[in-house]
Formats: sequence, C-alpha cells, structure tokens
Amino acid sequence: MTAIWFIFALMTGLAVLALLWPMSRRPALAGLPEGEARIATETGFYRDQLREIDRDAARGLLAAPEAEAARAEAARRLLRASREPGRNPGAVGEPALRRRRAASAFALSTVPLVALLVYGIYGSPDLPAQPQAERLAHAQSAGNDLAAALAQIEAHLAKAPEDGRGWTVIAPVYLRLGRTEDAIKAYENALRILGDDAGRLADYGEALVAAGDGVVSAKARDAFERALKQDPKAVKPQFYLARAAEQDGDRETARARYAALAAAAPPEAPWLPMVRDSLARLDGKAVPPAAAAGNPGGNPGMSEEQRGMIRGMVEGLAQRLAEKGGSPEEWGRLVRSYVVLGDRPKAEATLSQARTALGGDPGKLAALDDVARELGLGAAKAVP
Repeated sequence: MTAIWFIFALMTGLAVLALLWPMSRRPALAGLPEGEARIATETGFYRDQLREIDRDAARGLLAAPEAEAARAEAARRLLRASREPGRNPGAVGEPALRRRRAASAFALSTVPLVALLVYGIYGSPDLPAQPQAERLAHAQSAGNDLAAALAQIEAHLAKAPEDGRGWTVIAPVYLRLGRTEDAIKAYENALRILGDDAGRLADYGEALVAAGDGVVSAKARDAFERALKQDPKAVKPQFYLARAAEQDGDRETARARYAALAAAAPPEAPWLPMVRDSLARLDGKAVPPAAAAGNPGGNPGMSEEQRGMIRGMVEGLAQRLAEKGGSPEEWGRLVRSYVVLGDRPKAEATLSQARTALGGDPGKLAALDDVARELGLGAAKAVP
C-alpha cells in the first residue's frame, strides 16, 4: 500500500515539474537591457515577416506590386518600433512575468494537495487491499457475479480443455442456470479426463434426468449403475434407479429399492421424506399436498431451485404439446414426468389428452397404452 502511494506521489511531482520547467527558463535575450531586447525581438519578427513575403511572391501567391507594398509596410513598422522604445503593448515586464510564474506554480502545486484532501475526506484510504483471487472467491460465494466467474472458467477451459477439475466445477453451474446440454457435456469431459467417480457419475446422471424432463433414460440409468459400482451406498443413484423401475412399471423393484433406502437412512436425512412419499405413492396412499408442492421431482441432493427447474421444464413440454401436438414418445414422456412428480391425476388427464391429439392411429395409440400399462394407470379415454 505504501509503495503505490509513493509511486502516485512521484508521478504527480513529475507532472508538475514538467509544467513548471518551461516557465522557469529565461529567454535567450534576458541578459540584454530591456530596450535592446525588445528591439532585437521585433527586428527578428519583421525579418521573418519579410522572408514570408518573399516566399509567397516566389510561389506566385502575391503579385509583384502587392509584395512590394507588403515589404514597405513591414519596413515602416520596424522603423516605428525602433524609434519608440517605450511603446511595446505586447511586451511583458519582468515583475508581471514573475507574478504569472508564481500563480502558475501555486495552482499546479495546490491541485494535487486539494485532490488528496478531498479523497481523505470522502474516499476510503483505510480500505484493505482486495487481490483478484479474493474478489472472485467472494463473488462466487455470494452469488453476486456468477456470470463473470462463469466467463472466467470458460476462458480457462478454452485454453486448457484437458483440465478435468475445471469441467467438474463448471458443470453444476451450467445445471443451475438451466443449460442442461452444456452441463451434460461438461460432466462427460470430466469423466473422460478424470475417470469414473461415484459423485461425478451421479451428477452426470442427474443432468441427463433434467434434460429428459424428469425421465430416467437408458443413458442416465447406465450412469447411476456405474456410480453404484464405485460406491454401493451412494444415495442418489439408488433413488434414481428406484424411480427408473417405477417409470418402467416394475412397482415391486421400485418399492424394494425405496424401502432399502428408507431402512438405511439416518433419521435426520433430508431426503428421507422424499423416499417415504415415493413409497406412499406406490402403495396407493395420498401424498400430502404440501410435501408434493415442496418437492417437485423429489430428487435427493437436488436444491429447491433445481426442483423448480424440472417442474418448469415439464410444464413447458405440456404447453408445447397442447399447442403444437407431438409424437407418442413425447406424450409418453410427459405422462411419465407427471407420475415422477407424484401427480397421477394429471398423468391420467394427459393420457386422455394425448389420445385425442393422436387421433385414431392404432400404432400411436398402442404405444400410448403401453406407457399407461407400465405406469399402472387406468385406460386412457379420448377427451370429447
């Protein structure tokens, strides 16, 4: 801190000195008496004027009569100045020159002092230094500059694409921002570079589930199974594999997996209520509305923001299918998503809506009925 203030003071002093130095120099004629100095100055001026007239005449800018008249006028002024030594309106006396120099020196010296005084009153000279690393860490922890932190990580990864740790750091940020495809690619890069890890595989599978509107795809299931090979007690893979069984209509397998999770869970586990809600749903018991509303998606280890994101993606898919229609696979995905969210009445209503939208195509309706059987839903009826 002291060094930077010293540098600033040195720079200010050099700037003031550069301005004062020309004013401190005396002209070359300062050693002559005042009258002689003035005559020498004006003689040089009129000689320069005569040379300028000659140049203009040589270039044809002045006609010969005009050039002669200009020379005569310059000569008359030179004679008049030499005959009136006391008359020199343009001349500045030594006392006046000294006063000007003193005023300039005072102004140039006072401005930095006034600036320093104002900063001392209204600024923060006692504020501790904040190195760049500390500022970035504070911005990330407080969430005040997520975009800047993300841009910095992306710039780093552009230069060092084989930094597996960097991909691991940026992947959950992408997921939080709703950039699920970018999150999936980031997790894939991290797994390729750093190898299989239970946590990374589980997070990768979760990103695939988010991209599938809450449906556990075959690719996500493979990631969760690989995660369990790394850590058989990992909660997130077990939960999602239980959900995958539920989505496939294998209610017994799903119930067994949920029950195993509940039995092994400590009483204070934050994800235990979600597991119990899933068991209640499989047993045909109503899930409390508050619990269903507070846990859209019911994913262990998932934040409220991520759960809301999944709910929003499901609603977006429902709106698109209602407005533009879709394939049997897309309707089936929406039905599965509502089952995952614990909203079976909505899933059944969507089945009827899908049957109406798909018309009387037996092949499409058969695929829809297969989804209904897998999920244990009632027969779908077309909406009149």
